[in-house]
Amino acid sequence: MANAYFDEYENLEIHELMLKDRPRQEAYYNAILGNKDLFKDKIVMDVGAGTGILSAFCAKAGARLVYAVEASNVATKVALDLIEENGLTSVVKVIQSRVEEFVLPAEAEKVDIIVSEWMGFYLLHEGMLDSVLLARDRFLKAGGLLFPSECTIFVAPCSVPSLFDDWHNVDGIKMDTFARKLRTQKSSRPEITHLNPQDLLHEGVVFHWMNLLDVEASDLDSIQFKEVITAQKAGNHQGFCIWFDVRFPGEDFILSTSPLSTPTHWKQCVVVLPEESCENLEEKSPIAFQITMKRSAADMRKYNLEVDLLDPNTEEHPVPCSCHMTKCILTEAHLKMMDTS
Repeated sequence: MANAYFDEYENLEIHELMLKDRPRQEAYYNAILGNKDLFKDKIVMDVGAGTGILSAFCAKAGARLVYAVEASNVATKVALDLIEENGLTSVVKVIQSRVEEFVLPAEAEKVDIIVSEWMGFYLLHEGMLDSVLLARDRFLKAGGLLFPSECTIFVAPCSVPSLFDDWHNVDGIKMDTFARKLRTQKSSRPEITHLNPQDLLHEGVVFHWMNLLDVEASDLDSIQFKEVITAQKAGNHQGFCIWFDVRFPGEDFILSTSPLSTPTHWKQCVVVLPEESCENLEEKSPIAFQITMKRSAADMRKYNLEVDLLDPNTEEHPVPCSCHMTKCILTEAHLKMMDTS
């Protein structure tokens, strides 16, 4: 299974996709080259170095030594050439190895900084964060830095017109039956798509936040979140949209995969609701739900995503809550009265 995962990354079209992702490239470029004071004369490890471009950024930012650790054959087929043609061989050492099997040279110092572009769909798909955390525990000096350093997963209710409304009329032909069968076929896995911002029914809430300096791999096995949120606009509630942001040390450098940001190759992850659970909501309607992201027992690099709709009448609402339920209207009015008294 592990070899198959790394073999996929020998396909250069995957690297082409990532290299052409401008928000991705700009975020890492700005975070590294914009923090030259953090990289100057430091030892860096690039976990999952791929083509070696992030290692090259680190060298140009002033690092005195960069370990570019890459398990796939891209290390020898591409990264070595990239480092050589940019005149960086005295700084960047390309090592073809899984980081789990990598050993620092005898008498070598631990590293000051770990850089990695490990994120997958909905942040955790591919399970590469486990390798970064292992590298952190084995190779990072006390007080060292991780790039990125923090991660936030967001979730929001949404409409999914590409699976629902768009099929009511196709060139004058009704295709609702086809659409139902298509949704059934797709219901076994999340839909990875660019969601139109206008299809969000809420700006999104934090599903999970992580500081990569202290999170443990076991913390990633199962993540659960329960909330009651208020629809910020009227619309068809047909699914939940999941995206993530990562933050880098130093200046306020953030890479966002939000529908409201410039599109990236990560797109967004949409969990489509069963037909019978879809609902046409009014503005200020309460939406109670629980979402679980659990590592697959069959493949530790994948996650099962499950969303359960709950009864907003029985679930505890945040205080204050702006939904149209009577108890929340009365509570909000009482709080406003207290503020003015």
